[in-house]
Amino acid sequence: MRTDIIRIYKSVHTWTGIVCGFVLFIAFYAGALTMFEEPLSRWVASPARAALSPLDRSPQLIKETLAARADARKEFTLHLHDDAQIPARITWTKGRGDRQPWTADYTEDGSLRVVQAKPSGLAQFIDHLHRTGGLPGDAEVTEFIMGLVSLAYAVALVSGTIILLPSLVKDFFALRVGKNLKRMWLDAHNAIGIASLPFHIVIAVTAMIFGLHDKIYDIQEKLVYNGNMAQIMKAASPNNAVRPDKQPADMLSPQDLLARVRDFAPEFEPVSMQYRAPGTMGATVRVSGNDARFMLRREGFLLISPVTGQIVDTSYFPGKQNSWTEPVSAAFSLHFGTFGGEPVRWAYFALGLGGAVLFYTGNLLWIETRRKNQRGGEPVLQTRAAYWLSAGTVGVCVGSMAGISVIIAAAKLLHGEWHMPLYYTVFVVCCGWAFWRGAARAGAELLWFAAFATLLIPAATLWRGLPGHAYGVDIAAVCFALVFIRLALAARRRQVSGVTASVWAPA
Repeated sequence: MRTDIIRIYKSVHTWTGIVCGFVLFIAFYAGALTMFEEPLSRWVASPARAALSPLDRSPQLIKETLAARADARKEFTLHLHDDAQIPARITWTKGRGDRQPWTADYTEDGSLRVVQAKPSGLAQFIDHLHRTGGLPGDAEVTEFIMGLVSLAYAVALVSGTIILLPSLVKDFFALRVGKNLKRMWLDAHNAIGIASLPFHIVIAVTAMIFGLHDKIYDIQEKLVYNGNMAQIMKAASPNNAVRPDKQPADMLSPQDLLARVRDFAPEFEPVSMQYRAPGTMGATVRVSGNDARFMLRREGFLLISPVTGQIVDTSYFPGKQNSWTEPVSAAFSLHFGTFGGEPVRWAYFALGLGGAVLFYTGNLLWIETRRKNQRGGEPVLQTRAAYWLSAGTVGVCVGSMAGISVIIAAAKLLHGEWHMPLYYTVFVVCCGWAFWRGAARAGAELLWFAAFATLLIPAATLWRGLPGHAYGVDIAAVCFALVFIRLALAARRRQVSGVTASVWAPA
């Protein structure tokens, strides 16, 4: 391949990586943690929560809840499992202006207890960081920006692969550890990139679709379907949708409805039933659950009429999806790793962390390439671009990890909508510290802070009392803290005895 062509692709790869690397680091690190969203929710949940009432009492519980609370008559969810993060057998929200869930269940003496729950929302906020790359602002806007970032990310993947083609085998198996830090980081960057290339292609394409789907649909509407896309989609998804009808009507019991779902799909495992307009002729129940045989959009579901017991829509039900919903579910499943069980979950976790390392090492390569080497024993003034990018790399990458550790630890002790201000406070302080102190000094100092923040997670568990069912989060936190400590020691050693011309050396 001609040298000038490789040079062009290398320039494209470098600048797309530099522009997108910061938000992609946060997206991948937070995305790796979302693979264990349920364990995090269980870890945060109070160990003192009472057991849910027996499921066979749910018909009476539904009747009493609807009689006592008018705000539950629009929509409520009946939870079928007794997981620690579920506050009660029945939950609902009032809607805009009051998003905190209300709960209804029986007390030990059999009386109805209705209270407003105060869930931590920790796992949801980490997922928000994953979807927005840590960008503040309206979620729709930031997710659209992430769609554009993912498009540039796909360009970086293609250009990076083309760069490596002439020496693919040699670069993949080479990892030269020594005094030449640039060579070592380049080898690590290439090895991670090549080994995880299929994963990154899947993530880039699906994230681009998620972020830009409205624009994609608009283009399809004009160029492919001639303004008839809605009608074509409706024709491809035939159902017997229940029409709105506020006339009062008796409903079948949840057990009867679940029996009909089992007859329809014996392998399907329901986890929740979302009632809409309960107690009316137009009521529907969305039965959500899992089927390990299929790739799902987190969960599959069907709609059933609680009045007649008729299944009215299977567009998103595993094995019964249509030509529109099946590829959508596959895209979600591939992006979030909701297939293949625990092996795939752990693989996505490792690949997510590896992706974060990939963007970090990419910035290091740019910095080390542009540093000025010392000549004649005279001090060398590094370029301003190298200084600011190195400080930004340390501040954003370490600051985001420390911020996530802080909010995880605080979630054990606090409740309410505090995650965003606390995370961004830690993040901004870390970035400011990195720009003030410089990458060399801040690198070690912020890593020590990240280690301390991560050790606060098991400390919070000890403070609240051992829950007895979520030790995995604490063990993982200790392992992460040990990694941060090891990196902090290496950063300090590099600061003291490393190459004096490097931007990592103190000014």
